[in-house]
Amino acid sequence: MKTFGETLRQLRESKGLLLRQAAAELEIDTALLSKIERGDRNLKREQVVQVAAFYGIPENELLILWLSEKVDDLLTGEPLALDALNRSLKNFKTR
Repeated sequence: MKTFGETLRQLRESKGLLLRQAAAELEIDTALLSKIERGDRNLKREQVVQVAAFYGIPENELLILWLSEKVDDLLTGEPLALDALNRSLKNFKTR
């Protein structure tokens, strides 16, 4: 499964854009976009929405990948991660 950053890089390359071109369109620093594509930095939710619009992909598709990666980062190495996820899932189903 591709990471969020790898997905962004693939989207940019599929549009034939250089890193600096995409960064300029997204109004972020080129170095920051490079770090995001490498997985060294994260975007904020509103930035993810902006990126989805820029690349012309469904917002939900990119947000799900972004959220999933945030959860993975938070729970990696936690011995009770699966139990916590199951409890959260039950809580979400009852809301």
